[in-house]
Amino acid sequence: NPLLTSKVNILINVLDVNEFPPEISVPYETAVCENAKPGQIIQIVSAADRDLSPAGQQFSFRLSPEAAIKPNFTVRDFRNNTAGIETRRNGYSRRQQELYFLPVVIEDSSYPVQSSTNTMTIRVCRCDSDGTILSCNVEAIFLPVGLSTGALIAILLCVVILLAIVVLYVALRRQKKKDTLMTSKEDIRDNVIHYDDEGGGEEDTQAFDIGALRNPKVIEDNKIRRDIKPDSLCLPRQRPPVEDNTDIRDFINQRLQENDVDPTAPPYDSLATYAYEGNGSVADSLSSIDSLTTEADQDYDYLTDWGPRFKALADLFGEEESYNSDRLT
Repeated sequence: NPLLTSKVNILINVLDVNEFPPEISVPYETAVCENAKPGQIIQIVSAADRDLSPAGQQFSFRLSPEAAIKPNFTVRDFRNNTAGIETRRNGYSRRQQELYFLPVVIEDSSYPVQSSTNTMTIRVCRCDSDGTILSCNVEAIFLPVGLSTGALIAILLCVVILLAIVVLYVALRRQKKKDTLMTSKEDIRDNVIHYDDEGGGEEDTQAFDIGALRNPKVIEDNKIRRDIKPDSLCLPRQRPPVEDNTDIRDFINQRLQENDVDPTAPPYDSLATYAYEGNGSVADSLSSIDSLTTEADQDYDYLTDWGPRFKALADLFGEEESYNSDRLT
């Protein structure tokens, strides 16, 4: 007794728990040439682990089971924590398939064992004979060498403009043609109907309809067609005798009315026209109907009032009148 004390430093080691699976190191994307040969290594990959890896940590690489059936690519493990992506086909075509996705399984050697599946993207590119990549762009499939994206956009813009111009031109032509046809239909001068056949004349009652030439008042009163010959002809009616002092106008109107209402009166395809001179002539009517009984009762003195053109006619009838008067005396 006295009490004695001392201080001792104790070293505590924190052991790492394998809780993170290994992952593939960058890059996650690689390229393959179209002219690649089978068994060619196109990319070497490695793994990274977020755990504190102990000394001598080993990573193994293999292809996932679902991708092992007829694979286009495979994984070759070099046993030094690296692996290579190996081709399995003789050549690749960008037109058939541009991208391939390869699932790679990486596994560590710690306890407990952790593994992960990492998908690599493999793009098919155009290369030269030495394997140098020339182009991997999408538009390079359809464009010649050296044509950029800007040139492609310019070409497409020109094509769109040309198509718009063509559509506009066709629409204007159709609209103009439609307006012309409408104007032509409205213009009565263009509505000319040409008949190339001569027809059968007055006996052809089926070619033309002469009903439009009939008197409209008679058409309303009598619905019998005059342009078709009736099936049965009736005996002609007895017309009333004409009186001696009947006026010519009344006579014509009477006969016109009888022909309009009589379906058996020929002709059947023409229009009967009765002309009447009417009043207003200086010499009155020149018809022999209702003429004076004797030529001596005629007075031709009015011919002298018609001017020099009728002087010879006035002299002729004046001499005849004087001759008739001398013979009577």
